[in-house]
Amino acid sequence: MRHSNGIRRAALATTAVTAVAAAVTGILPGTAMAASTTASTPPPACSASALQVSAREAVHRPVGTGTGAAVVQFTNVSRRTCVLKGYPTVAGAGNGSPTHNTPLKVTRTGRAATVTVRPHGKAWVKLTFVQVQGEADGYCVSGTDPVAYPTMVIGLPHSGKHQVALDNGWWAECDNKVTATPVSAVKPS
Repeated sequence: MRHSNGIRRAALATTAVTAVAAAVTGILPGTAMAASTTASTPPPACSASALQVSAREAVHRPVGTGTGAAVVQFTNVSRRTCVLKGYPTVAGAGNGSPTHNTPLKVTRTGRAATVTVRPHGKAWVKLTFVQVQGEADGYCVSGTDPVAYPTMVIGLPHSGKHQVALDNGWWAECDNKVTATPVSAVKPS
């Protein structure tokens, strides 16, 4: 008997503690506790007008005389945090016009993740082209003619298309192909 009274007292004490905890948290006894469903709204995608885009030749690029590889930088010039995600589209802008462009076949490399870009923050993609070989006019290993563009049109999902020039010359490439990384918060070399 004495043993059963000890168990009964322990059960009553546990019930009392549960009832007090339920009263404090506002959960009724016998109901399941749900995980918190209050989450902040994620920032919107960066609009085209929120981004300033620039490009420079990459430090690490294939051997040759063309562009080889370029790093494209997206700077958030708005006053709000926004997000970028995905792979770029790339087109050579004929005569410097985004409406007269030649789309390049993009091969994706790496895994895309959402990049949060605060005001004045930056994100990057790296573009690696089929390199022009030789001197002077150069040549393409494939036998096609090299192409040079004054600007490229770089598009990002939900963030518009941006016409951008290299900081030190024209974009030169072969075969209208490019390998592209997804948008990254880490600056590639």
